[in-house]
Parts: sequence; C-alpha cells; structure tokens
Amino acid sequence: MPLLTIFTPAYNRANTIERTYRSLCGQSCKDFIWLVVDDGSTDNTEELIKKWEKFDNGFEIQYIYKENGGMHTAHNVAYENIVTELNVCIDSDDYMPPNAVELIKNCWYQNRDRNYSGIIALDFADSTKKVIGKELPTDRESITLSGYYNEGGFGDKKLIYRTDVIKSTPQYPVFEGEKYVALAYKYHLIDEKYELKILNECVCIVDYQTDGSSANMYRQYMRNPKGFAFWRKEQMKHSVNLRQKFKACIHYVSSSLLSNNKHFIKESPEKFLTVIAVPFGLVLKKVILVKSKASYMKVKGIN
Repeated sequence: MPLLTIFTPAYNRANTIERTYRSLCGQSCKDFIWLVVDDGSTDNTEELIKKWEKFDNGFEIQYIYKENGGMHTAHNVAYENIVTELNVCIDSDDYMPPNAVELIKNCWYQNRDRNYSGIIALDFADSTKKVIGKELPTDRESITLSGYYNEGGFGDKKLIYRTDVIKSTPQYPVFEGEKYVALAYKYHLIDEKYELKILNECVCIVDYQTDGSSANMYRQYMRNPKGFAFWRKEQMKHSVNLRQKFKACIHYVSSSLLSNNKHFIKESPEKFLTVIAVPFGLVLKKVILVKSKASYMKVKGIN
C-alpha cells in the first residue's frame, strides 16, 4: 500500500491537467496513488486519464466520474475512496516539484508517531516561483491552520492530512442548487484536536486561473449564499476573538439576505451580534451585487 494519495478534483481542465500528470511522472519518489475525481467534465478529461492509465507510470491511477456538484462534493467523493495513510489535494491546474512526494514521505516518517493530523507545507506561485503569502514559522515544530492565520500568516498553504483524521469529520454539506462550501470547514474542526507538522518546503506550484473560484469570489457569493451562510455560522462558533466573530456575522447577514432566509437571526449561534451586524450586512449585500455584476460583464467582455 502506498503512503500517499494525491487526489485531483477536475472540471473541464483537460487543457491544464496534463501538466499535473507530467509533474507526478517526474517525482523522485513514486510512493503514491493518483486519484482523479471528475466533477462532471464535458471536455476530454476522461479520455486523457484513461489513456494515461495504460502507461507504466510507476504509480497507480484511479478515476472516478461524478455529476457536477462543486469542489466540496469532489472532496467528499475523494475521502470516501482514499485508503492510504496520507492524502493531499493537488488541483487540476497545479503541479508538484520533482521532490515533493519525497519531502512529504521523509517528513512524515520522522514524525508519524507524534499524533499530528498531518503536514502543512508551502505553495509557490507559478508566475513568480516564490512562496504564496507568508512562510511558515521557523521557531516551532507544529501549528494549526487557524493558528497560522491568527498569528498574521496569509496565503494558500498545502495541507497533507492523515486519512483517518479527515474521515473522522463530517462530510461537506450539499445545498440544493448550490456548488460551493468552504473547504476550511473540515480543517477548522481538525484544528480543535490536532496540530500540523510544519514543513517549510514547497510541495505544490499553483497556477491561478481567470475562471477559477478564487478569481470569481463575488459571483460565488451570489450563486451559493446558503453554503456561505453555513460557513459563516461555523466561523462564529470557532472564532478566537470578537473581531473575527463580528466579521463572520456581517458575512452571514449578507449571505442570508441573498438567500432570502427570513429566519437567519433565529438560526444564528450569535444572535445579539447578528442583530448589530444587520446594517453592515445590508451594505455588503449591495457591494456583492455590484461586484458580481462587474465580474460577469468582464467575463462576457461587456463594457
């Protein structure tokens, strides 16, 4: 049994996923399985994966097709099917440096008996080949993901989790007609019980796409208000200070208004703060409407 599963959610990324595949073929250590969860692609993603399965890659390729439901549902399917000790998500427009799996394996074998939930490592940007955001602390062995951000850290980081730990958390919820729930939901739950071993090395190179979710966040707010409201409630429960909690309340109000939820105050875990946040949430809702329209017009090329 390999140590690691590298899973890749894919939706119409036939134009970029070959780079992901080539980077896996070039790994100095092949102690992994590559699991591709095809989230309802209509391009030739399946054809490519089926072709690569026939090659002597040095690692096993697994392919699962599902109806389109969004990134979080692809993660649900991946976690249902992963059987290796560790797992990591490498998106279909990203790729790994040649020593990435070797770094992960060596780090884990040196620390697997210390009850970590996994490893937190660095992402580099494809455009600069430099760390995204801020590097990880060098004055300690481990940290939680939320602790890193609460201490002033920023930028995407690569999370390599123990499969038994990630499976012990609830699945990402699915809201009818929506396709987004923050992946951080599971990570915050894990943070309450475990820390991550710090690996201040790059294991993933990220190439942000103009049509990706990060580049279209305001449209995501519009399209998935119930998913965002769910996440904001979770943030209220797990926030470490009043400022974070109130910010979550403002976002919760705006998402609830966008979904026409008339019972959002009653459903809030912080009812008093939510009432205070209503005027700010109304303003944020208007901002989202304007920004979402501008984003849509930019994509369509409308002046």
